[in-house]
Amino acid sequence: MNAQVIVIIAGVILVIAIIGSLLFLRSAGGRFTYDTQHGTRPRATEGEGNTPGVAFKGRFTMLTAGAGAIFAAIVAKLWSMQMVSSDYYEELSVQNQTRTVTTPAPRGRILDRNGEPLVMNRASLTVAGYRDLADNTVLVRHLANVLGMPYIAVRRNIQDYNQGAQSLHTIASDVRRSTVAYIQEHVAEFAGVEVVERTERVYPHGELAAHVLGYTGTVTQEQLEAQEERQASGESTAGSIEYQSGDIVGQAGVEIQYENLLQGIRGEQTVQVDASGNVTGATGAVPPEPGSDIKLTIDVTIQQACEDGLQRAMQIAQQLGNENATRGACVCLDPSNGEILGMASAPKFDPSVFIGGVSTDVWNVLNSDDGGHPMVNRAIAGEYMSASTIKPLSALAALEYGIMDEKQTVNCTGWWTGMGEANGRYCWDHSGHGPMNLRNGIVMSCDPVFYEIGKGFYYDEQNPEGLQEVFRRWGLGDTTGVDLPAESAGRVPDAQWKYDYFSNWEAADREWNAGDMCNIVIGQGDILVTPLQMACVYAGIANGGREPVPHVFLSALSRDGEGDAVTYEARDRLIGEYRQESDMELVQDALQGVIYEESASQASHFTNLDITVAGKSGTGQKTGEDDYSWFAVYGPVDDPKYVVVALVEQGGFGSTSAIHAVRHVLGVIYNQPDTAAIDAGDGSR
Repeated sequence: MNAQVIVIIAGVILVIAIIGSLLFLRSAGGRFTYDTQHGTRPRATEGEGNTPGVAFKGRFTMLTAGAGAIFAAIVAKLWSMQMVSSDYYEELSVQNQTRTVTTPAPRGRILDRNGEPLVMNRASLTVAGYRDLADNTVLVRHLANVLGMPYIAVRRNIQDYNQGAQSLHTIASDVRRSTVAYIQEHVAEFAGVEVVERTERVYPHGELAAHVLGYTGTVTQEQLEAQEERQASGESTAGSIEYQSGDIVGQAGVEIQYENLLQGIRGEQTVQVDASGNVTGATGAVPPEPGSDIKLTIDVTIQQACEDGLQRAMQIAQQLGNENATRGACVCLDPSNGEILGMASAPKFDPSVFIGGVSTDVWNVLNSDDGGHPMVNRAIAGEYMSASTIKPLSALAALEYGIMDEKQTVNCTGWWTGMGEANGRYCWDHSGHGPMNLRNGIVMSCDPVFYEIGKGFYYDEQNPEGLQEVFRRWGLGDTTGVDLPAESAGRVPDAQWKYDYFSNWEAADREWNAGDMCNIVIGQGDILVTPLQMACVYAGIANGGREPVPHVFLSALSRDGEGDAVTYEARDRLIGEYRQESDMELVQDALQGVIYEESASQASHFTNLDITVAGKSGTGQKTGEDDYSWFAVYGPVDDPKYVVVALVEQGGFGSTSAIHAVRHVLGVIYNQPDTAAIDAGDGSR
């Protein structure tokens, strides 16, 4: 019988008892009394006036009426509940006895542009149980022995408060089939224990593209709190996923960037519970719906080439004496549409260590200085001095603002004294290049040519920051918009930045000076860029100014497997403006000259390619460390299809280490490996 009905019946009985008692009291008193001294003849007690008897009669009448009203209300409510709202209360009764719990959905796969799986799911036999199972000490200990796990670990997993109270709690994953068979053959010994099939991430290519792909993990408390804050603030969550404690979600890279596509739709299971909330049975179920498979712009072959080329460049740098060359990045993209074909960062990490939860020891190693912070994607988050790779933009700025024209020359003696002997500066070639025009200044990477440009901007009263304006116009100092998390913006320093940044310096030292301008014009000093930013700049040069938005997402496959449901639409990031077409032609011609004219040893790495390329080396300097090695190329020059940029931290000259990374990538693309000798080069930068 329904508990509410029992309460109402008890109330009716109570009212009846009250009325009966009142009737009894009324019968015990009355309007007449008996005269005990003069016989049994009744005698009137008082008149009908305001006497105690009359008052008692009034109170009795009112109490009887109130009790009757209460009785009538209870009867009416009972009739309403039983006859009118019986279905509603029956539904509430059922709800008190059942719960709806969710079951996890498989995540979508991640594929390369040709359909090669980069991240897949595999079936995992999982032993699970409900939370009340922890109260059965004997069973838990027996289960721990069978699973080969410590008793306390099994009990902790059963009680895991990160999972729903009535949900099946994972006790052990990837359980051996022999163990599963034993549990299923001895069902009576493992009452309440279930074996379910779930999915886990698997990486068929190991560490390949780990920084792009990212990893998954249990939803964090911070993520859940952020979700609650969005909901409380009324922020629109249309199309977003509502997470529950214990969900597996993307935590980095593509896994988090495209979480809404990869995350499936949870299934539902109706379970029966007792008065204590313990699960006693299960009924209907709605199966989970897997997430969408997505294709990336990444090409597995080119991605492998980027990683192998970067590793090769670091090894060569170490052989040449740069023993700290253990970190760097390499990017290959299509300049026509911004598709990233390969993106490598070193050191690497293994995303599979996050499956089932990463240990504290492993997490500390992945985030330690000694380990090189392998989880940082240096291609998009590493900020470095651009070195001479920025000189093409400096040349465009000089032409636009009239600081230098294509015919003007600077005599390089190896020691520049344009701001006085006391402020003299060396060219990287201390012996000097002789007379240099702007085009050959780029080809030979002659520093005095660009010192003159920096000096010219500093003393230009109308456009003292024209150089910075051009840098920003071509996208430096701002994120590229790549569809990966944690991208850095870099920095284009100017007078205001310096004054604000060095706030603890003396006022005179915070002022922007000619030396600052001469530093950034050659990519030194306080300017910071990312390898991806420079890849975008060279894509813009290859395209005559147009920089597409770089991206790794290509399409999302339809759930029925027929075609694509969503396809990326390429768009331009910016149009790098310049004064006239001849300015761009000068820069493009100079970059081709860098490859084939700057030095014989450098040219030898590219003359054995069937295509013609253009590019620039760079050697960045940082106090207390070895030089940073840069190399950027695009090609074929008549129809650019590839931009490749490599950076090796503390790798030495750009022409002696980073060059090997970009050449290896081109060699794989065109099936023409580099046959040139490996040597220390001639120091060209």
